[in-house]
Amino acid sequence: MKEALPHITSKKWDNAMHWAAQVLVVTVWGSAFLFGLYILAFYFIALLEGNTAQWNEILPGLYDSNTRGATLGIGLHFATGGIILMLGCIQLVERIRIKYPAIHRWLGRLYVISALGAAIGGLVFIFIKGTIGGLIMDIGFAGYGVLMFLAAIATLHYARSGKFELHRAWAIRLFALAIGSWLYRMDYGFWFLFTDGLGHTSNFTGPFDYFMDFFFYLPNLLVAEVFIGRYEFARTKLAKGIATLGLSVATLFLLLATYFFTKKFWGPAILDVLVG
Repeated sequence: MKEALPHITSKKWDNAMHWAAQVLVVTVWGSAFLFGLYILAFYFIALLEGNTAQWNEILPGLYDSNTRGATLGIGLHFATGGIILMLGCIQLVERIRIKYPAIHRWLGRLYVISALGAAIGGLVFIFIKGTIGGLIMDIGFAGYGVLMFLAAIATLHYARSGKFELHRAWAIRLFALAIGSWLYRMDYGFWFLFTDGLGHTSNFTGPFDYFMDFFFYLPNLLVAEVFIGRYEFARTKLAKGIATLGLSVATLFLLLATYFFTKKFWGPAILDVLVG
């Protein structure tokens, strides 16, 4: 690897990394968009139709007729969560921000309001009912909700105050958090595919479950910080080559997982709403 890299110019690695990143972004957006549609189709439509018992088919114990407040909270979480998954990548497209600033601003307001709704709805559910995984999952998921709430507030604040570099930084952090629920499903999909659910239990209290209570969003923030900052190590040809390979592998894995989830879960739920 070290011998091959010097024969490729830094500019070529920049181009390769750029295109690998673009393909990954399209893959992430397409997959997250499908998942957002699924959330709205399966969970939010069920809430509107009064068929919230359907929720328990995928996540046992999610709906309980004795905790109406929790049901409303998680319903708000699902509805707004679907919106932020579908809008997230659009807000980060530089061409739209520059060429259509009015669209960026209005979609941005909807995005931030939806992020606040998703955070508040999830926290309401946790405080009233608690998660299926108990205290550890409560702490992990509540931390996720609090961080999303703070990131949404900061994104809006710096946009309104005209501090656009800080606005951009917090918008990237918010996006990294917003895709957390989608990554949670992706991570579990990969884990089940390669380990057949090792460390997972039906009540989400296995060692892998406890790990996932925090892993689905904290590493995202670390990646966001690298993307926001300008670090010297990322400018070397070796780093660019590794990054290009990593982006390509991530794209292949996401395509595989998206195909699996769409075929088994997301696609049928979306088609049921569109056809029925």
